[in-house]
Amino acid sequence: MRTFGLIGKNLSHSFSKKFFKRKFKELNITEVEYINLEIENVSNIRSIISNKGISGMNITIPFKKKIIPFLDSISQEAEEIGAVNTIEIRNKKIIGHNTDAIGFEKSIKPLLGDRKRALILGDGGGAQAVKFILNNLNIDYKIVTRNSSFSYINITKEIIDKNLIIINTTPLGMFPATNKTPEIPFNLLSERHLLYDLIYNPKETLFLRNGRKYKCKVKNGYEMLKIQAEESWKLWNR
Repeated sequence: MRTFGLIGKNLSHSFSKKFFKRKFKELNITEVEYINLEIENVSNIRSIISNKGISGMNITIPFKKKIIPFLDSISQEAEEIGAVNTIEIRNKKIIGHNTDAIGFEKSIKPLLGDRKRALILGDGGGAQAVKFILNNLNIDYKIVTRNSSFSYINITKEIIDKNLIIINTTPLGMFPATNKTPEIPFNLLSERHLLYDLIYNPKETLFLRNGRKYKCKVKNGYEMLKIQAEESWKLWNR
């Protein structure tokens, strides 16, 4: 039996388990399972892998950064990004990778047009892959976080007019707290703007719904999630 899994918190509505169960069925793969592992910290990751006989793992909120010190090595790209969302087990070594980056790039690139400046809302694990890809695409960005030198209260009309890409990397609006959203001045948005939300559950967050109200182009994180999952599968089976 090969065992794969997802490490994080509050995983009852996670995408990964359903995705991989469906994938195993479509590929007619037996003697394989995908499990959710809700934990409080990642310091005992080695014993979890050993006790559960793990062959590969996905990592989600809030452990994408925190897990790095407990790995044997990480890929060059994951090191540059500063976050890990996929673990490969090879020759008893725990190797960290980041497949969020390619998922984000492939899902947002067709929508960019000539937009060249972005606001990134939040600066957690998911934001690291976003920054990495925007750098690669030569898109200037500004990080917006609470209680920082550039917070939501600093977003003026001039800032909104200059930054036509707005990416939510925070968990605000994620199920079950679907009535929450980053507090940006939505009334200043227009059809020129692209709003991208890393959240996929619900399908349309309040952030995206507000963007649609002002005729913005909007996209959620579902395609990004599917792509990163497929890339994880490739790593586990190479």
